[in-house]
Amino acid sequence: MSTDETQVTALLPRDSRIALVGAGRMGLPISRTLVGAGFEVVVTDLRAEVAEAVAETGARWSAEASEAADGADIVITVMPGTPELQDLMAGSAPLLDALAVGTTWIDMTSASPLIMKPIQDAARARGVAVLEAPMGGGPAAAAAGTLRLFVGGEPATFRRVRPVLEAIADSEHIKLVGGPGLGYTAKLLVNLLWFGQAVATAEAMLLGQAAGLDVEALRALLADSAAGSEFLRHDLPRVLAGDYLPLFGLDRCTEELEAVTELFRTFAVPSDLSRVVTRVHQRALARFGPVDGELMAVALLEELTGTRLRSGSRKVV
Repeated sequence: MSTDETQVTALLPRDSRIALVGAGRMGLPISRTLVGAGFEVVVTDLRAEVAEAVAETGARWSAEASEAADGADIVITVMPGTPELQDLMAGSAPLLDALAVGTTWIDMTSASPLIMKPIQDAARARGVAVLEAPMGGGPAAAAAGTLRLFVGGEPATFRRVRPVLEAIADSEHIKLVGGPGLGYTAKLLVNLLWFGQAVATAEAMLLGQAAGLDVEALRALLADSAAGSEFLRHDLPRVLAGDYLPLFGLDRCTEELEAVTELFRTFAVPSDLSRVVTRVHQRALARFGPVDGELMAVALLEELTGTRLRSGSRKVV
């Protein structure tokens, strides 16, 4: 049996202590919802200036990750991306070394399964139970406790810590998708398809606008057709209003697409379209830099076309 399978399967008690590593735009609202659910929460971050904001969530502040993890039943990591997570867990002062036998590590970062596998394996070898639960949804969903979680790990560990997951996510959207690495993979595939829809939709809309179609009428027509999608119905209207979703950095979006590209190579799966989507985002990053905006690839396509997609717009002469 694996270490995870030998863990006690009883539900985690509400007086369990949680160490939360990462007090950014997602970590802070997650801290607040965990405290609101009755958990004792200790939060740490490299930036000491967030200590006051942490205190406002009702959690206790700790300046050191190893100190926060000391005595914790669960350690939750919410990092900006794979490089920061890798450095935290296995860098020059690895948090992994501070995790005691019997601790459960839940990672909520949208990370690379290839890079994280040896780190997860090392954690299990130390007697630490591991669960990955990358998030779907932004800061507003984190604040409301309605995130989506794509969980990978052992079923016994998943069942035991489910009360923690339900405190920060919609219970209907907490999915155990498979074993280790598959939570990360599922989240990356969701993002790949969403970014791919953004690029394909922007190109189609820009062509329609250049040909003389009203963009809002075209959007409604496409949304109600065989080509309809959640992106057309819910996300494109924000672009038409000039909103490129500044919830996350363009560099992070590109980083995740590059991680998917590496998965395609590893498993020898054809990836022509996916590589195009990645290249468009790489070009956008080179043009705009690491700005906030999940849909800045659309802004790049608009710039290359010489026009903006806006409600009421028609062909630019």
